Amino acid sequence: MRRIFADAFFYLALLSERDAAHRKAAEIYRSGEITETVTTVAVLLEVADGLGGTPRRERCGAFLARMWSRPGTMIVSLSDTLVQRGLKLYRDRPDKAWSLTDCISFVVMADEGLVDALTGDHHFEQAGFKALLA
Repeated sequence: MRRIFADAFFYLALLSERDAAHRKAAEIYRSGEITETVTTVAVLLEVADGLGGTPRRERCGAFLARMWSRPGTMIVSLSDTLVQRGLKLYRDRPDKAWSLTDCISFVVMADEGLVDALTGDHHFEQAGFKALLA
């Protein structure tokens, strides 16, 4: 059992049966191995944006609405300080194609002492984290 960071990649795979990572994401989600998932409002905005124009929009909206009351889920709000810290990392690494949302995620992961991420995004590995869906 462990705490783990959940990226938009994970939630998009979980909500999209046709996604190549859906099966693996669903297995991890149902496994009971995770005591707490940590994510950010920015990640959840990416998920909603990614599924906003699809037939899964209603399902996604209901899923995201439940996230705030789901036991075992920590959603980190976007304070000005957190966004500024993410922006600093974003600006400090012009050699990387990391999104601002990813940079905010990296800051939160470091703050929370997390190493593992539910993602297939190689940017997490570039930043020194383990992408469990890669």
